Amino acid sequence: MMKKIAVLGSGTMGHGIAESFAMYGYEVNLYDTDASRLESAKSEIKAELELLAEEDFITAQAIPGILDNVHLCTDLKETVADRDFVIEAVPEILELKQNLFKQLDELCPEHTVLASNTSSLKLDLMMALVSEKRRQRMMVCHWYNPGHLMPIVELSCFGNMPAEIYEEVAQMFAAIKKQTVKVLKDVPGLVANRIQQGVAREVFSIIEQGIAAPEDVDKALKFGPAFRYATTGQLEVADFGGIDIWCIVGDNLLKVIDNSQCANPLLRKKMEEGKLGIKSGEGFYQYPEAEIPAIKKQFMKKLIHQLKASDYYVS
Repeated sequence: MMKKIAVLGSGTMGHGIAESFAMYGYEVNLYDTDASRLESAKSEIKAELELLAEEDFITAQAIPGILDNVHLCTDLKETVADRDFVIEAVPEILELKQNLFKQLDELCPEHTVLASNTSSLKLDLMMALVSEKRRQRMMVCHWYNPGHLMPIVELSCFGNMPAEIYEEVAQMFAAIKKQTVKVLKDVPGLVANRIQQGVAREVFSIIEQGIAAPEDVDKALKFGPAFRYATTGQLEVADFGGIDIWCIVGDNLLKVIDNSQCANPLLRKKMEEGKLGIKSGEGFYQYPEAEIPAIKKQFMKKLIHQLKASDYYVS
């Protein structure tokens, strides 16, 4: 049974991954080369747990114990020496990950499963420097941001890992209430990001063409397709609507919607203007600096409410 976890990298994704495991009683070593960044990560975890308690997802009394489950580490060897499962959430640089996995292959026990949070780099390339034996215990394990709230985890099943090891990992994620998606081919973006980019491409195109204002495009998505998608998958929607109807509509619409092979020019223009979204105070919407903390809190609250409701719809 996998009980001892190590998370490498304490940034946006890393601290959320560590928090998720800690919430369900797992002992987590959170590693970073920057000690001050680690301390900031622990503070972020505490603040996020307090919001979860405020929304009655956990109790306030549980917070100290959850925090005690997260151990801050700056020594890689000590971080992974006795771990069952190690996941890296370091920058998306292939050489960096290759060298890190080479180190982990040497430092970790033989039974340790090594995972990467990447959704853009190929597993075969990342494990180029590890032993043949270790390759049977390596996988892509892609989380969605924010990791402690989004219930999806995509797991690679590319043929390098024996089925019993994969199932052990999947059971571990079930224990922390994550819905796992088994990805059978090593393709860029895995599953969820490819679906998301397909939607995003048409959304940005509609804005670029002036078909509707940003707030109306978002309203159309939230109260139209996304309203169903919160509880019903696309293939279920097709079955309920009728495969024949979907075929007819596809023939009519697909020829006239965006099929571009690169990011929309509208996004590049906003980048050039420094309009990067909430991080810069403006993107498609305005974010007054004084209001940003409240806006972020409200965003998290909506996800918490949806997470609480989603338990009802798990099949």
